[in-house]
Amino acid sequence: SAMWGLPVIPLLINFCGGLLGFVATLTLIPAFKDHFIAAKLFGIDLNKTSKQPIPESQGVISGAVFLIILFCFIPVPFLSCFVEEQCKAFPHHEFVEFIGSLLAICCMIFLGFADDVLNLRWRHKLLLPTMASLPLLMVYFTNFGNTTIVVPKPFRVLLGMHLDLGILYYVYMGMLAVFCTNAINILAGINGLEAGQALVIAASIITFNVVELNGDYRDDHIFSLYFMIPFFFTTLGLLYHNWYPSSVFVGDTFCYFAGMTFAVVGILGHFSKTMLLFFIPQVLNFLYSLPQLFHIIPCPRHRLPRLNPGTGKLEMSYSKFKTKSLSALGKYILKVSETFHIVDVRQKLDEDEEYTECNNMTLINFVIKLIGPTSEQTLTVLLLLIQVVGSTIAFLIRYQLVRLFYDV
Repeated sequence: SAMWGLPVIPLLINFCGGLLGFVATLTLIPAFKDHFIAAKLFGIDLNKTSKQPIPESQGVISGAVFLIILFCFIPVPFLSCFVEEQCKAFPHHEFVEFIGSLLAICCMIFLGFADDVLNLRWRHKLLLPTMASLPLLMVYFTNFGNTTIVVPKPFRVLLGMHLDLGILYYVYMGMLAVFCTNAINILAGINGLEAGQALVIAASIITFNVVELNGDYRDDHIFSLYFMIPFFFTTLGLLYHNWYPSSVFVGDTFCYFAGMTFAVVGILGHFSKTMLLFFIPQVLNFLYSLPQLFHIIPCPRHRLPRLNPGTGKLEMSYSKFKTKSLSALGKYILKVSETFHIVDVRQKLDEDEEYTECNNMTLINFVIKLIGPTSEQTLTVLLLLIQVVGSTIAFLIRYQLVRLFYDV
């Protein structure tokens, strides 16, 4: 039956819904193109010589299609309870999980679209996912409420076998939602990268769920698949239009929507640690970006690479600032980074004032630093390959290295 065995029919319906979502996203994005431009929701591709307007925030279309598929899908996992006589009680827990998850994702799409329209500041970008994750945390609290973790082997002498984190566990889950939404947002700026990385992460989660279907937590992974399959297909439709040369931009709406969808399945599917492993490139990009994110080193509004019109290739973009305006900590960070060849630093004299230039600290610029100026398409493919390598390492850690820390 649907909830106890492997629910083949619901999964099949879900898969067909995903395929419909792919077709819908493919056709709706070009159909709404002029509406977005008329509403002044468009941008100019800074990495192209042509200055034609490109519709922004198309993540709202893939997000809306995703929600429609899942709204229509709500009764499907519970059909057995309506059809079969032996179903003793309606599985309210699963139902609440489903509705709560959709509410959190819905909130995030709405808030992401508000950000695209109103161009909110960075501090608001941290506040919005926190607010949108509250329904999710309430569902976790009412359905599970389990805040106990298994302590890794090296720390068991100090902490014992199990540790109850209490409210700290909810803080961790809230921060996870904030991280997922913003991690995709700050590794962005070239055609196809946001949708591409989300697609690789979704494919990795689906693979992990399928592998784990034989395990003890089958229901959690089935729940995750119900969300991930339609997400994968709607994102694929979006990527088709966002791939180089991009005819649309995905906007913050998509980054928020994708991040929250991952947070939902990670938290309610009880594999948040494994899900974070699929974010290895995003974690590296976040750590590399920290000095600029905290404004220890000046951070321009756009940190995307710079197009050289002569060669048609992308080069590193730089942050330029007066040397004396930099704090002691900033100078120390730059000195250490330069010593390890992580950052390219230049000193310049301009009208008797000493200026410092350093490349913007993003994984995109770092790849250009390693391989030299390159075309936008090659750069996207390389970054997505890094994402695939990250997922491969994640699976190795999850199924091999984990033995060092836990009894598997």
